[in-house]
Amino acid sequence: MPRRIAFHSMAVALLSTVLLAGCAATRESVRPVSIQSPALPATPDVAWPQTFAAVQAAWLFEDQKAFADAVPRSDPRMIEAEYARTHGESGFDIRRFVERHFVLPAPVTATRVESHDTLRAHIDALWPLLTRTTPSPAPHDSLLPLTQPYVVPGGRFREIYYWDSYFTMRGLVESGEHARSRAMLENFAALIDTWGRVPNGNRSYYLSRSQPPFFSHMVMLEARDDPALPVRYLPQLRREHAFWMDGVDALAPGQAQRRVVRLADGSVLNRYWDDRDAPRPESFVQDRETAAAGTRPYPQVWRELRAGAESGWDYSSRWLDDPMRLDSIRVTAIAPVDLNSLLHHLETTIASACAQAGDARCASDFRAMADARRKAIHGHLWHPDGYYADYDIERRAPRPGITAAALFPLHAGIATEARAQSTARHVAAQLLAPGGLLTTPIDSGQQWDAPNVWAPLQWIAVDGLRRSGGNALAETIAARFVANAGTLFAREGKLVEKYDGDGALQGGGGGEYPLQDGFGWSNGVVLSLFALYPALEREVDRTTRAARGTAQAVSATRRAVRHTTTPHPSGCGVVGTRCGFTSRGSRSAHD
Repeated sequence: MPRRIAFHSMAVALLSTVLLAGCAATRESVRPVSIQSPALPATPDVAWPQTFAAVQAAWLFEDQKAFADAVPRSDPRMIEAEYARTHGESGFDIRRFVERHFVLPAPVTATRVESHDTLRAHIDALWPLLTRTTPSPAPHDSLLPLTQPYVVPGGRFREIYYWDSYFTMRGLVESGEHARSRAMLENFAALIDTWGRVPNGNRSYYLSRSQPPFFSHMVMLEARDDPALPVRYLPQLRREHAFWMDGVDALAPGQAQRRVVRLADGSVLNRYWDDRDAPRPESFVQDRETAAAGTRPYPQVWRELRAGAESGWDYSSRWLDDPMRLDSIRVTAIAPVDLNSLLHHLETTIASACAQAGDARCASDFRAMADARRKAIHGHLWHPDGYYADYDIERRAPRPGITAAALFPLHAGIATEARAQSTARHVAAQLLAPGGLLTTPIDSGQQWDAPNVWAPLQWIAVDGLRRSGGNALAETIAARFVANAGTLFAREGKLVEKYDGDGALQGGGGGEYPLQDGFGWSNGVVLSLFALYPALEREVDRTTRAARGTAQAVSATRRAVRHTTTPHPSGCGVVGTRCGFTSRGSRSAHD
């Protein structure tokens, strides 16, 4: 692989958007206009490129995100100049250079919570520990300011994340943390106001992409207690829609622009994208190695990896031509069923809010968009084997293989009864596992593949199946996932980012970083499932009490052995024929 790579500057032209003031029922209410937005801040790999590339290549930190989150102690241009002047000198120590010129993030540690007898009490105690406030980040920090407090996922994820936060907000509401949930919504509205989109997270290096668009779901979650909220957030809802649809008016059949695609029959669907085609700063070396492993131009592979990060499924055989080769990734050639289901919800939410505001023309326009998208989903995102599937834009056919994303049309309420039942049968046959619903049936080593089960997909499945009459399967998925999360909590006193679904009842594996605990969306989904199925909460509490009782008994035995054994000449206590008391212990979630 070449030692030097081309760094590609971030696109700084932001989007056209829509006139937001007023609710008068006129064509002006949906006409796009230009809104001035601030210039995008330089990302670490652009602001100090030589230093950044050298530090990441040296693997000074286990996690490449650590240096992406480091804060320069002085003007990055001066640091770059000093690095250029000194790095070739005898005795140059790159680690000392970094420590002298950068403030490094605190090491990732487990989120410590005092012991609680119930999982609900543990989660309630976690929310304050996962809450951050960064109204004024330090100069040159990659953090983007947010005026309201926000809840982070946990572990290495020190900032807000877009689609994670919807599921976290569900948990906050179930915990009675309504102020924290509303503050989260305010932050996302502010991000849209400032940047014209919700970025992947509030970091400069996340601004070139978004994530699965759950803002309309956040609004409707909060609107359960305040029915006026959809109208209040109508400007931001419409501006997010403009972001995802940017360029659609100029597209001829068979063309794509950024995140929008017009198919040969004129149907419009969306895809994931990223405005940059350089290695991700937070996975810099991994992306360079992935591109070097294949035969395509490096920038093309980097764009695909970034688009995969926008999908939230980073990474999965869902996006790969060869499920065992990450360099075969083709995200931008795929119209995903989950993304288009979410955008249908966005369009119907806007239509309803416009009607509530008295803007009949806007309501009519967005109802028409939602209806056209529903028809496109049914026309193109249905596999002939009998389930919803992604659409391969280039090959003009549904992608092979079922994934948990097949349940998003059920969650969106747009699946026909027959198709919902058929999809549920395939899901039960191919994705249902002892520990919950698998992401895909393929064990590729990628974290969004088997055997992992992820909290957000459990909620989408359970909610979607319940909406479409699949109550028995919904309850089975919920019971298996809650038992999985509850058993690990009883054993280790924590919730984690993902779980192993194969029956081991432990944390999941794969991916670019170690398993993280905390964990925002797992907390939220567990509490949401408790609300639907109270018996599951009682069973988890029983499991926890039993595990704690066993642990206390073992501890008491150990203390008794220490106090009653007779010293042995070798220095070991005599307990039968064994030298001292040993315990194999339970398998770690990181094994």
